[in-house]
Amino acid sequence: MQYRRLGKTGYEVSAVGFGAWGIGSEWGPVDDEVSLQALHAAADAGVNFFDTADVYGSEPLLGRFLRERDERLYLATKLGRKAAPAFDRDRFGERQLEAWVDDSRENLGVETLDLVQTHTLPTDFYYWPELFRGLDRLVEKGKVAHYGVSVERSEEGLKAIEYDGVASVQIIFNMLRLRPSERFFAAAAERDVGIVVRVPLASGILTGKLRKDSEFAPDDHRRFNVRGEAFDVGETFSGVPLDAGVEFADAIGALVPEGATMAQLALRWILMWPEVSTVIPGAKTPDQARANAAAADLAPVRAETMLRVEQLYRERVAPLVHQRW
Repeated sequence: MQYRRLGKTGYEVSAVGFGAWGIGSEWGPVDDEVSLQALHAAADAGVNFFDTADVYGSEPLLGRFLRERDERLYLATKLGRKAAPAFDRDRFGERQLEAWVDDSRENLGVETLDLVQTHTLPTDFYYWPELFRGLDRLVEKGKVAHYGVSVERSEEGLKAIEYDGVASVQIIFNMLRLRPSERFFAAAAERDVGIVVRVPLASGILTGKLRKDSEFAPDDHRRFNVRGEAFDVGETFSGVPLDAGVEFADAIGALVPEGATMAQLALRWILMWPEVSTVIPGAKTPDQARANAAAADLAPVRAETMLRVEQLYRERVAPLVHQRW
């Protein structure tokens, strides 16, 4: 496992982390005991960064997991989506922020949260200094060690890092979403802001296992959010139509190195950017968790593969989504 510095937090986090959305909600059926085994398998493989949110439903399970481990692990959570769909600034005062933080502290069983991130709030919130002053005060109170933001668009990330207290930005970046690497990555590095990459496998497209006629459970967002019905469409398949995504993945198949899976190539490809602190694929089983962690140990992606991925993106994907995120 590689370890990388998470910006101004100073945390040395595993290059491959663990995203806990999938073991909480909106990804179909889950089994808490199997999920717990997956968390332990990840930690056994060297993963020390785990990401969740107060609306995922996985905070209590992560709290239990944390109590069963002895090593230093970093738990990040997110807040703000409990206010959906009415994102009124009156609901984001310091008292409400502190209440949400206290709920997460209780769920996770910790006195101080390692990292709290605002959870994909509307763009206008990044132009509201009072929100960040409220988070600063929670750091002063010792309830939060560091805070960051989870954003949908590169421009939101660029605005957020203007606030000195923002230590990290969580953003979607994968073979189907290249725009963050154009301006945002360099700007974040200049300000010593850590980058947490989510949706690295484009909701399963970049595993190579999905087909154009794939079906999903009723409670799986890949069924009910394909047009952005519940939240930003970019969270599902990176906003790319399933048909186009599957065709892209089929073209990528020829680039997968011997002994690796397409998912591992997709994760190792992300780690070719030194500005990325950690990438947080989800895992529902121990085998998935171990396979994800092993991606960090693959050889660097060949230059010709990097060029081919970008070419395919520019030809097939950029016209569909590039300017949006």
